[in-house]
Amino acid sequence: MGKYHEFVFPGESNAYRKARDELIGLEIELRRNLEKVAARRRQLPAGGKLKQDYVFEEGAKDLNDTEAVYCTKFSQLFDKNKNSLVIYSFMFEPDADLPCPMCTSFLDSLNGTARHARDRINIAIVAKAPIQKVRAFAATRDWVNLRLLSSFKNTYNSDYLAEIDAWGQMPAINVFNRSGDGIFHFYNSELLYVPSEGDQDPRHADLLWPLWSLFDLTPDGRGSEWYPRISYD
Repeated sequence: MGKYHEFVFPGESNAYRKARDELIGLEIELRRNLEKVAARRRQLPAGGKLKQDYVFEEGAKDLNDTEAVYCTKFSQLFDKNKNSLVIYSFMFEPDADLPCPMCTSFLDSLNGTARHARDRINIAIVAKAPIQKVRAFAATRDWVNLRLLSSFKNTYNSDYLAEIDAWGQMPAINVFNRSGDGIFHFYNSELLYVPSEGDQDPRHADLLWPLWSLFDLTPDGRGSEWYPRISYD
């Protein structure tokens, strides 16, 4: 029997249970801190008002429909009763054959989550590449739950730090809130721009990306050289 509960696993030693109890204490502290940070985030005041009602290009719901292209205003990304909008900036250069493998892995996961999240919030994926190219790639991944947009003809990327002259495209996550006074910027995953401390990796989207948390459960951890790829064939 351990410090926190009465259960034991087959063959575990006293040394294992002692070490596991110490880890449980850290996990409880981490959970408490995650909730504390989330509460502080929700208390942020409104940021700046949306710079402009950007016009994006968007295709039909059916990813195999390669002909239909529509102009969609930023303000049209909000459903009637949902005032929060999360936008992920998908790194896909206009002249590139393939997008960022890391972004692809992230969106593979988000595609599954989005069908549930959309019941409460608005979600959109914005890429700089032309919409036809974005949708053609999305069809190969079966991203049927993601709202895909192209910022090829507007300045959203550079305005909201998804594109920086010295760095190029960035996988920024921005959150916007709609109120009776208009649409306001609420949050950006700004850890993306903060210099790492020591040997920290400048990850900024871990809490939304279950892949890394899955690796963290194993003795091998995340490793130092492995990164997602477009294909593992």
